[in-house]
Amino acid sequence: MHSIDLFIERLDAVITVLKQKYRFELVIVNDGSTDATERMIMNYAHKLPWISLINLSRNFGKEAALSAGIKYAKGDAVIPMDVDLQDPPEIIEQMLAHWQSGKKIVNARRASRDQDSWLKRTSAAMFYKTFNLLAERPIPFGVGDFRLLDREVVDAILTIGERSRFNKELFNWVGFETVEISYERPARSAGETHWSYLKLWKLACDGIFASTTIPLRIWTYIGFVMTLISIIYSGFLFFRTLLFGIDIPGYASTTILILIFGGMNMFALGIIGEYVGRIYIESRQRPLYIVRSVYQHQETET
Repeated sequence: MHSIDLFIERLDAVITVLKQKYRFELVIVNDGSTDATERMIMNYAHKLPWISLINLSRNFGKEAALSAGIKYAKGDAVIPMDVDLQDPPEIIEQMLAHWQSGKKIVNARRASRDQDSWLKRTSAAMFYKTFNLLAERPIPFGVGDFRLLDREVVDAILTIGERSRFNKELFNWVGFETVEISYERPARSAGETHWSYLKLWKLACDGIFASTTIPLRIWTYIGFVMTLISIIYSGFLFFRTLLFGIDIPGYASTTILILIFGGMNMFALGIIGEYVGRIYIESRQRPLYIVRSVYQHQETET
């Protein structure tokens, strides 16, 4: 059974229970899939009037697809979800209860990551610690994109025009009253993840460099300290030479210093390049994504 079938079946069961109190719409973003996913979703959309489909012209990546879904969602509250059922629809009722009590954002935090490999759990923990150490506004540990956003929050997010996006940080950056609930993250319902460690590394770098300029500031401090040490050491060499004459130069120490400073310079230039690259992306003013087609019912019903 395809993950789309399993997802809609589970979600439909939840909606059937809640439809007496709420009206629902499901906005599915097809991020340039090349298999039969679009046809399968259209079959459901013709049968279930609460399903809409947004087809992007190609694969623009998770952050762009998520932004498209948020833009096209029309509800008073928006809940981003993955279709692999690792974001269980059953806790939507709990989210809505907090929202009805006045909370603007309801974060869903993974109680554990036992379904992930040791390497993925460790790298995820390192990312959150590194990000929160550097970020101007830390993000809650273990909270992904799965959360409830009030319409006021969504409208605020839609005013943000940057193209190098890290939505987890943006959801937190806008503020508003927030509450957190925990859930057990199950295994994938079907299929395999397309997130390789290289893609996860790229996402982590995008998240850090799109959210803070502290890495640049750190190198300002490092540069100042190294300059100060160089001045002191130069003064030491000058007076030692003046008093005791010239020593035989040391090849090893000179080589080590050159390699250390050369490596640090290249690393610092790499960080500067990351920011310059993002400035270039923003300056081109290209759209975050391109929509190929949209299928939405005129009236969203349950």
